[in-house]
Amino acid sequence: MMGYVTGQNAADPPGRDARPSASTCVVWHEDGAEHAAQWHSESAAPAPETVVVADDTLTADAAMRLVRQGSAILWRGDYHNARQLLKALDRRVQRRAARRQRGDVTFAGHRATRTERATLLARLVVRLEADHSLRLRRAPDVREACTAAYGETTGPMCIALTELLGVIGAHQWQEKGVHVPALGETVHPGYGVFSPVRGEYIDLVAEAPLADPPPRVAFDLGTGTGVLAAVLARRGVAEVVATDINPRAVESARDNAARLGVAGRVRPLEADLYPSGRADLVVCNPPWLPGEPTSALETGIYDPGSDMLRRFLAGLPDHLEPGGEGWLVLSDLAEHLGLRGRDELLELIAGAGLRVVDRHETTPRHSRATDAKDALHAARRAEVTSLWRLAVLR
Repeated sequence: MMGYVTGQNAADPPGRDARPSASTCVVWHEDGAEHAAQWHSESAAPAPETVVVADDTLTADAAMRLVRQGSAILWRGDYHNARQLLKALDRRVQRRAARRQRGDVTFAGHRATRTERATLLARLVVRLEADHSLRLRRAPDVREACTAAYGETTGPMCIALTELLGVIGAHQWQEKGVHVPALGETVHPGYGVFSPVRGEYIDLVAEAPLADPPPRVAFDLGTGTGVLAAVLARRGVAEVVATDINPRAVESARDNAARLGVAGRVRPLEADLYPSGRADLVVCNPPWLPGEPTSALETGIYDPGSDMLRRFLAGLPDHLEPGGEGWLVLSDLAEHLGLRGRDELLELIAGAGLRVVDRHETTPRHSRATDAKDALHAARRAEVTSLWRLAVLR
């Protein structure tokens, strides 16, 4: 059951499926007819132009040749066999990358390898029906997870199997939650919202010296799940304005504030960094690495040109009440990777008219810090996360 058709044949007559716009759809031939479905990619990858329909008879070597040629594989076989094929493709991609690198790993090379891997693996594609069901043998019921991620749809949709597995995993995180020791409770990240699995930066905010009485108003910029806003509210801050440019994050922060019993003190707000007005305390945990994100989720990791960091520092004097503080939570991983120097950070702080009041440090506790097989092990092992207490120069 194999065949292919390029997705550029916009003038061809439609088959049994109604045809969406050619620029946002996947088109293929199957059982003597043309079919089409909406294309969705959280990483904004374009719809595949060449689609091969395949089932359990497809070997991993043949699949590898297809994805390297740029073809997408629309899977029609067993769901668990598709997952096994994905693992087999991943092994082949990683073996090839290891031979190419031969132990000489730079961050740029590491990221290029990861991008290539993600691109190739994303060419194994599945079709979701209009109700988000997955009509493959032994497929789980993914309707609830997909609806939580994508909302309601108007018709069938094709996505990468890797994305579907991410949706399923994210939904499990959302249902189960992430335990946060600093709160003694669980935070539930929404789909596409960075999960607070690294608790050391939360501990810094939970333990840093706070004014007595606590600040009346605080801003939590780039709030994500709202975990830091909740910590501040639990520490006695009367009002925390929690901003994020991602509407999913704003909704996640609102949900978590309600779950944690701090909805009366935390006000999630969709905004590009600063809200209007001033605060006694402004907290910002920007993405730690300069670089271009390749998906919405990666915006929690990569900050193009250190833009968010720069705007936080530059805007702080205009948004702090007299005597107030800005708390910058930042890892020095970028320094160990040669992406940003400590001198550059200090120059940004001074250039914004700020001074360093104090700095509190912690070391990472995540598994990669001790995984010698990780390509960036040396940098991760040396990493230090700091909370920089900043004040306006007078």
